[in-house]
Amino acid sequence: MVTGLAFAAAAVATLFAQATLVRYTQRRKPHELAWTVSLAMFALACVALGLGASTGWDRGTFRVFYLLGAILNVPWLALGTVYLLMSPRTGRAAQSGLVLFTGLATGVLLAAPMGELPAEGIPEGKLVFSGFPRALAGIGSGVGAVVLIGGALWSIARLLRNRFPGAGRLAVTNSLIALGTLVLSSGGLLQGVVGHDEAFTLSLALGISVIYAGFLVSSPRRRPSDESSSGSARRSTLPTGVRGSASTISTDAGTL
Repeated sequence: MVTGLAFAAAAVATLFAQATLVRYTQRRKPHELAWTVSLAMFALACVALGLGASTGWDRGTFRVFYLLGAILNVPWLALGTVYLLMSPRTGRAAQSGLVLFTGLATGVLLAAPMGELPAEGIPEGKLVFSGFPRALAGIGSGVGAVVLIGGALWSIARLLRNRFPGAGRLAVTNSLIALGTLVLSSGGLLQGVVGHDEAFTLSLALGISVIYAGFLVSSPRRRPSDESSSGSARRSTLPTGVRGSASTISTDAGTL
């Protein structure tokens, strides 16, 4: 069950990452790029989890799982919230700091000594790594979670204070992302129902789905009627000689 849930979560995250990447290439919104990076890390961490659960854990697989899943995933997700709520300058500063943190964490995880890995079950970081890698995980996940939850509360407060255009969508977006992050960390609540490892992987699959729901709310698709009407509005602002009459357009099209 653990292996199936892990690979299912990886497949869902991969599809979501592809969707957010497409949206980023079309819109060039920095928060969508941050979400794409976070989802890609999540997918790779789930693949490592599935491989470890199915074929047994080795040092390389657990390093990838711990680095991408326990240290870096949540901070990159939180970067999207920073870009949504703060100024572009603040977002770029946060991204620069996060890139440095990512490089530091990667170097530390590649060089950190490891203890013995258990023969069964998902290894626990506190039993495998010494203090520094675990401190990085606490800093990354802790600060990221504070940003996500704080962003959700701030969005709701702004919505209640003044209903500017898009305030409701922004509040729902950040609330769903924060809720999904809480679901990701709620595996302990399900241990008595499905078991420790099963609860952990089930929370991954459910949490990433809630987070992606927040992504979808953030940027609703434009309806074709809206696009055509906006195109007509733009065209109507051109001089008559530039946009031409209907008869001129039809004559020019017939000569192609």
